Amino acid sequence: MNFALSVLRLMCLAWLWPVALFKGSNTQNQRRHKDVYLGENTQHKHGGRIDFKTKKSDSTKSLLIKSEQLLRIEDHDFAMRPGFGGSAIPVGIDVQVESIDSISEVNMDFTMTLYLRHYWQDDRLAFPSSNNKSRTFDARLVKKIWVPDVFFVHSKRSFIHDTTMENIMLRVYPDGNILYSVRITVTALCSMDFSRFPLDTQNCSLELEKFANDLMLYWKNGNDSLRTDEIALSQFFIEEFHPSFGLAFYSSTGWYNRLYINFILRRHIFFFMLQTYFPTMLMVMLSWVSFWIDRRAVPARVSLGITTVLTMSTIITGVSASMPQVSYVKAVDIYLWASFLFVFLSVIEYAAVNYFTTVEEMKKLRKGKLPASYDATQAMAYDGCFHDDIDVSPFPELPTTPSTTRTIPPRASSTEPPPTEGTRLWRKRSVGKNIRFIMSNSYMIDSYSRIIFPLAYLLFNIIYWCIYS
Repeated sequence: MNFALSVLRLMCLAWLWPVALFKGSNTQNQRRHKDVYLGENTQHKHGGRIDFKTKKSDSTKSLLIKSEQLLRIEDHDFAMRPGFGGSAIPVGIDVQVESIDSISEVNMDFTMTLYLRHYWQDDRLAFPSSNNKSRTFDARLVKKIWVPDVFFVHSKRSFIHDTTMENIMLRVYPDGNILYSVRITVTALCSMDFSRFPLDTQNCSLELEKFANDLMLYWKNGNDSLRTDEIALSQFFIEEFHPSFGLAFYSSTGWYNRLYINFILRRHIFFFMLQTYFPTMLMVMLSWVSFWIDRRAVPARVSLGITTVLTMSTIITGVSASMPQVSYVKAVDIYLWASFLFVFLSVIEYAAVNYFTTVEEMKKLRKGKLPASYDATQAMAYDGCFHDDIDVSPFPELPTTPSTTRTIPPRASSTEPPPTEGTRLWRKRSVGKNIRFIMSNSYMIDSYSRIIFPLAYLLFNIIYWCIYS
């Protein structure tokens, strides 16, 4: 039985062995034909040379190696500046402002995108050229040579754009002159003065300085070194863009020259007129409506006064929330708080009117001018004040008796003409008597307030806009 199985296995192997040899030969032939096909294509593309190492390597890398050989990168130590040990190397600066992205009053900073260009000469990078043309490289070569260490003073955040590649350009001329350009977005500090906000003008500057003391920064083309595109901001007019330079002293390292990009911003006032000034004016004028409402309408006048006060509080809170917490008074604070004072005084005015009306009616009640059947408590509970429009029953006339008849003494003759009626009372009446007269006639307070409040607010607006405009 075992013998029969062994014979059967040998017969199967004998039958499968030629098939396996045939497939193996076909596979080798296919691989050989594929290699020949690739070899023919490579030979056709590269002029008859078959070089698999060149095919696998990066062509841009080989070009970079050739450029390094042309510029003799390996022959020099680019960790040191050109002319190390000698005089300071001049580095020219040229800036083109692309945009001012944002200006924040709360953080007191601004964000700007610009092209920063450096110009200097490095004889170590000079190369022979028959046509005297420059060569342009990207960020890979920049990492292998010396570049100026310029930085932004008072910078909070900054970055170099890297989409789709790093926005860095290096241009080398045959005589060793170099142009190094980089596209940067920087957020820098701007010390703002809000004492005249929102009628203010801000002067911000972006400051450039170098770490090394053996460099000398200067504007490449003077005032023409700063160029700007068409820039439009939502809240500011750009009145002026100009470069300047100065010196900065550090106690440990000495003096450094510094370049400034100055720009003057004037704020748009129309936005704040719509959001702050006009609503405030309307609230103040709305508070004057209570002067034309009957002084006995307590719910109407109190509700109107409280509503205007709360609305003014909301406007003040909204403006303060969008501003930095400074320790001085701003122009908008003066206007808002003065307007709030006018609204508050209109409420106080009605409190005075109501009080004097109550005192006047109490006096009438005590003197008996009001009937005994008049219940003052019920009247006051109705609307909050006493009433003087009650029908008062006429008192019976007292009989005239000789004892009650008064004899009026004759007026002493005088050479002075009798004073005209009206002027005599105002001359002899003192300020205190005038106040008591107004207090006894509380309805006159509303009459005077209708004139005094608008005139006073108009005078305040004239003075305010003359000072801050």
